[in-house]
Amino acid sequence: MKRDPAALSRKPYDLVVVGGGIFGVCAAWDATLRGLSVALLEQGDFCCATSANSYKIVHGGIRYLQQGDFPLVRESSHERSALLRTAPHLIHPLPIVIPTYGYGMKGKPILRSGFLLYDMLTLDRNRGIKDPQRRIPRGKFLSRREVLNHFPDLPAEGLTGAAVMCDAQMYNPPRLALSFLRSAVDLGAQVANYVQVRGFTRESSGVNGVDAVDLLSGVRIQIRARMVLNTAGPWASRLLEDAGGLALKKKPSFSRDVGLVIDRPLMNTYGLACSALTKDVEALIDRGGRHLFILPWKDHTLVGVWHKVYTGPPDEFSVSNNELNTFIEEANGAYPGLQLKISDVSTVITGLILFGSGSQDKDKHSFAKRSILVDHAKEHGIEGLITLIGVRATTARSMAEKAVNLILKKLGLPKVPCRTSKTPIFGGRIESIEKLMNEAIDQAPELITPQTIRSLVRNYGSEYKAILKYFEEDPDLGRPVGTSHVIAAEVTHAVREEMAQTLQDVVLRRTDLGTGVDPGEESLSACARTMAGDLGWDPDRIQKEVATAKAFFAHRGSNKNFKVYQP
Repeated sequence: MKRDPAALSRKPYDLVVVGGGIFGVCAAWDATLRGLSVALLEQGDFCCATSANSYKIVHGGIRYLQQGDFPLVRESSHERSALLRTAPHLIHPLPIVIPTYGYGMKGKPILRSGFLLYDMLTLDRNRGIKDPQRRIPRGKFLSRREVLNHFPDLPAEGLTGAAVMCDAQMYNPPRLALSFLRSAVDLGAQVANYVQVRGFTRESSGVNGVDAVDLLSGVRIQIRARMVLNTAGPWASRLLEDAGGLALKKKPSFSRDVGLVIDRPLMNTYGLACSALTKDVEALIDRGGRHLFILPWKDHTLVGVWHKVYTGPPDEFSVSNNELNTFIEEANGAYPGLQLKISDVSTVITGLILFGSGSQDKDKHSFAKRSILVDHAKEHGIEGLITLIGVRATTARSMAEKAVNLILKKLGLPKVPCRTSKTPIFGGRIESIEKLMNEAIDQAPELITPQTIRSLVRNYGSEYKAILKYFEEDPDLGRPVGTSHVIAAEVTHAVREEMAQTLQDVVLRRTDLGTGVDPGEESLSACARTMAGDLGWDPDRIQKEVATAKAFFAHRGSNKNFKVYQP
């Protein structure tokens, strides 16, 4: 992927996608696969906000059983399966333990009935998944002794054992988005980060493109297209108002979701679901509150998620010290074995998620279950413009499919079947991830550690050898970046082939350098120096980039445009 914003204005497109989060890149991939010419614009870096800060669970829909929403159970399971099929390097099954107490609503009989119903509703959940290690097994149960062997600090009074469900987990959300994006680019899509849409261009029949500005050069760009798809997430409403003078009839509300990254592994084989204080008011069957999840992730532990209705500007929300202390107190109460302190938190992951009701009462949260797809011809009488605001990354592919179906219809084109549920994305052509991993370690150059190879295979999948080619051409690029296991070749690749423009682009979204912990000044400086050669940075620019990244990690934030952790 080569950044060339000026090229966007050289020809008209069938579709311009505004927003480079997970919903936008899935739409670009689907549209190009179905033969449309596509341009995608992102005002920041690709997958730099909410999509980068998800809790990394790919939900299979079991929670919707409590709400009696069987169609959503089916859809969620189908989308989890699609990701396991098409992105096997970035999505893997994750078993989660749900402790059982007594014989009432928190007991095994209720969960056993629920699991039986779920397994029946999702009998096709492993269709097309050839690798046995990628398949989602049926729910199972553990004895009391087995549960305490894994989680000795669980409250023991009334404990009867546990149910074990299996969901899936993302290894690296930004790399997942980049893989979708690279798939679209390989089929001809034109994409650019740091390009902001300032207005919609119009003709008599409606919108026919966008006016934009390259934020890095200040150059204005006009892009013509038959259709515009607004996938700007929490910024979607503001984009409609600022760029087109349009207001949605039903303005969406958002939740500021917060998860914590703990810089040590507290779980191994299983994740753990503990009862939290917040209730799910839409549940037809109340088991005593929603769940707080404690999950293994890489060499870290994830704890969350906490929700709070947020009504302010999407680039000004924050998380306070007091809130973090409250979250930690609740987590320790749910599972005393954590014994967390605020100093244990290496990163706060947070973003704005489409929400249901606007109630601030912690016991009256209403979680949005379905994304919003708006045809502005029906809403405002304006052709050529569609808005998609998604809920969860799990359903990004299916919502993109619905959006592209609508776009084809609006363009008067034949309904070409969608193939994204079965077509591997960039790096996803893998029969067995374990076999690929073992082969990669066996064939690795002598100076490249197994830990680095495992990271390369996870991040780049079947395309990992493209990184090693840099090392073959310049052995110096095989060196670790500072004290990390990331090698300089990954940094060079991020700049030359993945449009990385800032140090944070590489540290947070192209490599594993800063995905769970502050990599430290030595690694940040080494990374910046490697980037400098390709980007022409002088010593002052290197120093500025390092200082900006250090400030980000000091505040444990999620986007260089705003702080999400306010000490």
